[in-house]
Amino acid sequence: MSRHVFKMPDLGEGTVAAEIVEWKVKVGDAVTEDQIIAEVMTDKAAVEIPAPVSGRVLSITGQPGDMVPVGSELIVFETANAAAATAAAPPVPAPTAAAPAAPAAALASARVMASPATRRKAHAAGVDLSTVSGSGPGGRISAQDLEAVINGKAGTTARPAARTAREGTEEIKIIGLRRLIAQRMSEAWRNIPHFAYVEEVDVTELEALRLYLNSRLSKGQPGFSYLPFLVAALVRVLEQFPQCNAIHDAERNLIIRHRAVHVGIATQTPDGLKVPVLRHAEARPLAEIAAEIRRLSEAARSNKATREELMGSTITVTSLGKLGGIASTPVINAPEVAIIGVNKAVERPVVVNGAIAVHRIMNLSSSFDHRFVDGFDAAAMIQALKERLEHPATIFLQD
Repeated sequence: MSRHVFKMPDLGEGTVAAEIVEWKVKVGDAVTEDQIIAEVMTDKAAVEIPAPVSGRVLSITGQPGDMVPVGSELIVFETANAAAATAAAPPVPAPTAAAPAAPAAALASARVMASPATRRKAHAAGVDLSTVSGSGPGGRISAQDLEAVINGKAGTTARPAARTAREGTEEIKIIGLRRLIAQRMSEAWRNIPHFAYVEEVDVTELEALRLYLNSRLSKGQPGFSYLPFLVAALVRVLEQFPQCNAIHDAERNLIIRHRAVHVGIATQTPDGLKVPVLRHAEARPLAEIAAEIRRLSEAARSNKATREELMGSTITVTSLGKLGGIASTPVINAPEVAIIGVNKAVERPVVVNGAIAVHRIMNLSSSFDHRFVDGFDAAAMIQALKERLEHPATIFLQD
């Protein structure tokens, strides 16, 4: 028997340390080569780390939420190899940025194979995952497996429980994607002087066009939401306001204006907010924009978005959909200089040509980096976007 020391690997792009998100093994476990032993996270992406050898776990370094420097001891194995070894990691699979992850799932449940989102849902539903049969590879519990158990429980008849007072607290470590979101939001709010601008948009004509186009789709085809029209209109407007389609390179003290429009689509996922990128929106027709928004959003929610799909946006659009409220103050997705927030569209009485009429109204709540976008230009840009959306034919006409 010999002792094999495995060090935190260099995950590239100047990474000096990685955060432990979840251990997949514990001391005493027998592991096989290439078995996933841990999930770690850098400032760029989440990575699953495989075992470099087969053996028994002697010790591990760090708990979920701890930062482990590159090159320092991560895990020690007892192996059958005659020669003791000390090694850094073999090449790690390319980070996918797809699985950044979860509150403090206990090490005691490490043997249960399930995603952090599934663990959270099971906890909220009062389901012990050790009692659930997984249909995935190696017995991994899928969201569908858990849903079937929850639905089965819901179908049983039970006497309502007596109401009781609740006591106690729950401590949840801020780790993984939630830590990264907190860090980036704090930095953006601290470093960027936000200029917020809210404009009311009459989308009555746009709604009529949207419903008409949806009525012409084949059965089963997903319908158009407002977002594809907004992106298509935004592409046209940014031709007039290139200073809003830009990023701030603080290290070189530059504003980099982009001719291409790479739109970040802020997407709420079980693990937190992700921003997959719709690339070259300026070169895509409406139907393609709609399809790509759906694909990217689903990939982000299902943890299948690649690292490249989560990087490189030049301006971001964020929407809470039906929960959109009246107005909001979106935080800029640094290093961009502008973000467009979409609020809920509702029917309201308005005055049109001196008479009261019912129109569909939607607010745009947007934020701009006031260091580089003047208030007048920000307002003018949103006014131009409003005009396109209120007269949707202009979205498709060449100026």
